[in-house]
Amino acid sequence: MPAAGAGSDASRQALWVIRELGLPAIVKACVSCRFTRHHATGKFRVNANGKVIDAWMLIRCEQCGRTAKIPVHERVCVRVLEPGRRLMLEGNDWSMVRDLALDRSLAAQAAYRFDWTGTWKLETGLPSGRGREDEGPLTVVVRFELPVPIRVERLLMTGFGLSRSVVRDMAASGRIRLPMAIGARARDDFAFFVIATAPPPRGAAVAMADRRAVRRRGSPCGYTRRAR
Repeated sequence: MPAAGAGSDASRQALWVIRELGLPAIVKACVSCRFTRHHATGKFRVNANGKVIDAWMLIRCEQCGRTAKIPVHERVCVRVLEPGRRLMLEGNDWSMVRDLALDRSLAAQAAYRFDWTGTWKLETGLPSGRGREDEGPLTVVVRFELPVPIRVERLLMTGFGLSRSVVRDMAASGRIRLPMAIGARARDDFAFFVIATAPPPRGAAVAMADRRAVRRRGSPCGYTRRAR
């Protein structure tokens, strides 16, 4: 995955991985105690009645333990539902539980949201080529084990161990080049580019190029330094 602003000859690479520690809590008021945090139980309830089928994902209140149901399929024709999917629901397949527990469209449909607290940690790998005298640009590849929305700014602060102001200054100066805004939330794999020193301001770069051009052509007044 290419980094924003990085060439194919980037000399060093590092891998950052957002490790999954658990599934997000389902934020939905409990009908018994009104507590708002629930977790998937790992089970489904399936009711096939003649030609139609209903399926629910079961969740449990973190405080009182009451079980509630999240509709997955309602009054669906048995012939329409893929047989493999029905078997996964009836068998409480964990991969199906995980997929539905992370499904944003299902959350929107059932009017609940996710609480990602305590569900992830960041592991940062050392860049290859570390320790050379002339350390070149660094490409950091970020991979997500679960689609937790993390603000890019927070990710950089955690990964580099730097303050918010320093991270923002590095992004503003071009030392960190991102494929999205620093205040955006990322949930999918991406890569970014880090350079050791900040590039000169655009005006300074243009002035430097003009001076070099003058040296190559000679003085604009027609004077050329005589070789000794």
